[in-house]
Amino acid sequence: MAIILNIETATKNCSVSIAKDGVVLVIKELNNGNYSHAEVLHPFILDVLQEAKVTTEEIDAVAVSKGPGSYTGLRIGVSAAKGLCFAFDKPLISIKTLESLAHAVSVDKGVIIPMLDARRMEVYAAVYNENYKQIRDIKAEIIDENSFSEYLETNTVYFLGDGAHKCKEVITHKNAVFVDNKFPSAKEMAQLSFDKYKKNDIEDVAYFEPFYLKDFVVIPEKKKKPTF
Repeated sequence: MAIILNIETATKNCSVSIAKDGVVLVIKELNNGNYSHAEVLHPFILDVLQEAKVTTEEIDAVAVSKGPGSYTGLRIGVSAAKGLCFAFDKPLISIKTLESLAHAVSVDKGVIIPMLDARRMEVYAAVYNENYKQIRDIKAEIIDENSFSEYLETNTVYFLGDGAHKCKEVITHKNAVFVDNKFPSAKEMAQLSFDKYKKNDIEDVAYFEPFYLKDFVVIPEKKKKPTF
């Protein structure tokens, strides 16, 4: 038996779950269009523990969404997860954000492309088959009318995630299906983290860092012209 705390903060959906042997016992989520993780993450962790009647000592591991995604969101989630692991001597499990998102849909046949918004017409995306096997690496890519054409020509392709919405008007192939209102969630993390726990597939808590995919760049504000 394994009780795992799952933390997902890679996007605007702040999500925390407690799962037993891969089955979610309690989940708390907030997706209000803002990055409110700094305010709600720790209360959510306390809430799910209390509702599940689980103490921190009874947790067998902490799992966290590793990215790609929001730089700040990932930092908050990973910092919280590492803090819990250090404080209570628990193993740390990392879950690929796009893999977790892919599991938000179930298809009999076709290709699943989870994608996260990377601003403007750029997305973070990976490609999975109907059995959730990754068949293309994660990339940061700018979307145009020819994007994913090699998959669209021979498969029904299911696009999901907050990066998919802005692609609807650009990717117009007849085999493209856009699945709305799907975000990375601690719900889909539950089975994935349990599978990794059984294999003792854990991270070095001291050295683990999120998978940003791209370097974080601070864009300086334009200086305002003085007014006299």
